[in-house]
Amino acid sequence: MAKKRVVTQFGMGTSIRSRNYTEAAARAIRDALWHNSLNVADAFGFPREAMIIDVQIGVQQPEAVDTAALLKVFPYGQPHVTVVKGGLDIPRRDKDGYSVVANAAVMVSFDMEPAHG
Repeated sequence: MAKKRVVTQFGMGTSIRSRNYTEAAARAIRDALWHNSLNVADAFGFPREAMIIDVQIGVQQPEAVDTAALLKVFPYGQPHVTVVKGGLDIPRRDKDGYSVVANAAVMVSFDMEPAHG
């Protein structure tokens, strides 16, 4: 396979009160995807299902993210999610606890193996 990246999108998501890392990560993915109207599959003549989608999420507590839930955000393509330490936990000003900030990088690739023959 000759995997060729064609798009990289970035997003940020938050969980202000509930400290839900998965929801913050899902919001970061949506921010990356839905603030951009890219029809890359059509532009390259591929079906949408052919999109290889690599997602990297950064949060302060990577083990608290449900990656299976994040896969449901994608309506098509072949998503793969990796979670690493990053993002921010911001202490709340007047209350106990903190708000969660997640960052997402969404990279879309296709198998662009040259035709043989």
